[in-house]
Amino acid sequence: MDRFYFDHNATTPVSPEVLEVYLPVLMEDYGNASSIHHHGQIAKQKLEAARRQTAQLLGCTSKEVVFLSGGTEANNLSIFGTRPRHVITTAIEHPAILNACAHLDADVTYVPVGSSGVVDPDDIRRALRPETGLISVMHVNNEVGTIQPIAQIAAIARAAGVLMHSDGVQAASRIPVNVSELGVDLYSVSAHKMYAPKGIGALYVRKGTPLQPMLYGGRHEQQRRAGTENVAGAVAFGAACSSAQWLDGALRDRLEQGILNRVRDVTVNGDRRFRSPNTTNLCFDGIEGESLVIALDLKGFAVSTGSACSSGAVEPSHVLIAMGLTAHQAKSSLRFSLGRSNTVEQVDGLIEAVCASVKHLRRLSPAYVSNV
Repeated sequence: MDRFYFDHNATTPVSPEVLEVYLPVLMEDYGNASSIHHHGQIAKQKLEAARRQTAQLLGCTSKEVVFLSGGTEANNLSIFGTRPRHVITTAIEHPAILNACAHLDADVTYVPVGSSGVVDPDDIRRALRPETGLISVMHVNNEVGTIQPIAQIAAIARAAGVLMHSDGVQAASRIPVNVSELGVDLYSVSAHKMYAPKGIGALYVRKGTPLQPMLYGGRHEQQRRAGTENVAGAVAFGAACSSAQWLDGALRDRLEQGILNRVRDVTVNGDRRFRSPNTTNLCFDGIEGESLVIALDLKGFAVSTGSACSSGAVEPSHVLIAMGLTAHQAKSSLRFSLGRSNTVEQVDGLIEAVCASVKHLRRLSPAYVSNV
């Protein structure tokens, strides 16, 4: 049976162009980038070339790029490294932000969002206090794909003299990103969302931004992240940044509209204008989302009920609950996230599989009552 992948927000396959540069570094350029001999200097050159590629994608200088293990570490470093007394964030952030804030020795204000899933910048402004040290708002939501007004929020932060961080893990490979134009001080990205290996990511740190390390050891990464650099991972990440492509949303719209046209009692979660071109989150009334995920998997299609970092949780999605959905509606929702490998034929096949699976599951569901 052929299998087709529609869960790119969870992770992406390593692309051929990335693998082409990644494997030789693993096998041949194994030197420590801090060593002064030939092997070390070759590794250092490749590391810095990758840093320049990453900086070019983000619209910053290479000295403002810190390599680390991924988005979670980048988010944690932004939260703990700025040592704020008061943090403003939103109720729909990734667990890497919410759980870091929960363990921070500081006050935290969680700004709500409406049914659109888009935060109102004025709510951020109203949450400011004299002791506010950091505002952290994700650029693109990982579950519903909504794009937040980061430039507006960053302008509010700048006017108040507050540092601004954005989790850009779902943005950097989905939409064009320029951190200078956004006006942020800190911006997190992760390679495995961009067709590169897991275990490598980066944090943009605007020049002059105070940031204390979480790890102590050597003087790596401008003393911001101790530990021998993952040169092969960085090279792969750099290649992914150089080959980044953005979807135009046509396949996402074809999938979404095809399901809405053929399946009753389905609603789109979140704003349909301000969102990533690769993501749609749909609520299927009367069906357990996990049952539909399993049914589609049996037909060869990989989709998700939400954040992979929350898999196994018995609670409904905190993002959908924050947007006003009931627990039942949240548990009846699926995320479809497309990538570069998806085709019209795959999308049409997925529409057929959704139609057949929903019809079957609703026949078995005592909770479903048609509105027609």
